Amino acid sequence: MTRPTVMWFRRDLRLADNPALAEAARRGQVLPLFVIDPALWEPAGANRRWFLLGCLDALSADLDGRLVVRVGDPVEVVPSAAREVDASAVVCAADHGPYGRRRDEEVERVLDGDEVPLERIGSAYAVEPGTVVNRTDAPYKVFTPFYRAWRDVGWPDPVQRPRSLEAVTGIASDPLPDRPDVAADLPEPGEAAARRRLDTFLRHRVERYGELRDEPAQDATSRLSPYLKWGCLHPRQILHRLGRTEGEETFRSEVAWREFYADVLLDRPDTTRRAYQEKMRRMRVDAGRRADERFAAWAEGRTGYPLVDAGMRQLLGEGWVHNRVRMVVASFLVKDLHVDWSRGAHHFMQHLVDGDLASNTHGWQWVAGTGTDAAPFFRIFNPVSQSKKFDPDGDYIRRWVPELAHLDRRRIHEPWTAPADLFGDADYPEPIVDHAAEREEALARYDEVR
Repeated sequence: MTRPTVMWFRRDLRLADNPALAEAARRGQVLPLFVIDPALWEPAGANRRWFLLGCLDALSADLDGRLVVRVGDPVEVVPSAAREVDASAVVCAADHGPYGRRRDEEVERVLDGDEVPLERIGSAYAVEPGTVVNRTDAPYKVFTPFYRAWRDVGWPDPVQRPRSLEAVTGIASDPLPDRPDVAADLPEPGEAAARRRLDTFLRHRVERYGELRDEPAQDATSRLSPYLKWGCLHPRQILHRLGRTEGEETFRSEVAWREFYADVLLDRPDTTRRAYQEKMRRMRVDAGRRADERFAAWAEGRTGYPLVDAGMRQLLGEGWVHNRVRMVVASFLVKDLHVDWSRGAHHFMQHLVDGDLASNTHGWQWVAGTGTDAAPFFRIFNPVSQSKKFDPDGDYIRRWVPELAHLDRRRIHEPWTAPADLFGDADYPEPIVDHAAEREEALARYDEVR
């Protein structure tokens, strides 16, 4: 009788287009295993924990209740599960994050002692990180040439879902952590929900994606990022369905940004906490009580700048922020409040349901002017002009800052320092800083390190 294969699920919580699962099913009996790793669980934040547990429930239902979930250090748990079923191999998708690579090497070392191979099949990306290199075999440092090379490398078609899967029976799961209470209105978890979301986007929104994606009041973006985070959907499944319209081309490049940042993190794992550009590590940042008070005002959405406050309240309300607004609020923290970008990145990871280490880290570094992007630090977003340009009627602000909902489109973008009668009886804070003055301060600090 053929010995079973352990299918170690991580960021691939789906049955369709899962090469590792397809290979495990082809060999015979499968033990579907997911490990709740305290090293990842503890810092995840309630929103991501809630969503993950929902994805595991959905995956278990798709597997007729045969998913085995264990809690503990994978270096101990995975080999133990393999011994429990006398597995011939453990298969998984490759993990290219700094922690994931170290963890997998340790798991592989223990499994080798049991003469059980750890086989990495596929990854969470259309093009595996480290594949796209320039003519000197070095990774790209700028997105545009990476994107051209990434498209030239290409990707295979999605892998079919196994027609049948014989799961090992009689293997118990550990008691799972309680699903946390969350204040945010989070998306429905799971593979089926991901497919519906993709279908809706491709049918109704992708055509005008390039035109409307920067307007936060429009429901024009895909909202697929939480599903990509946990692999309820693979980027190949998206790319396979994209055509050549302007909107589809624009969306294809957004998928590529996610893959570019995974490449950057693979090459420079130190950038999760340190600036990619060495000179920018010398940039003066504010600390102490006043900086903490300003950070708290930013985090709670009470800076006195309507678009910034709307974005931070959306983060609290949905565990997600529109990408244009992410850039505005990040710029405000780094360049108006002079707080180190890593503090903002950490705050986002505490709340984002789609929190992805590579994308979040390097998105923040892009705005902070410390990362790979060719545009320097002096790209500073003006929160008022950004508001007027991308939320011209103020509908996004009205949704998330209801105390300003009575204002007309001419007035809703302005901070409280506008004419005294502007806000009337609105219970809205005065701006905590003057943008023009802080812009000059930010540029002066940049001059010190440039």
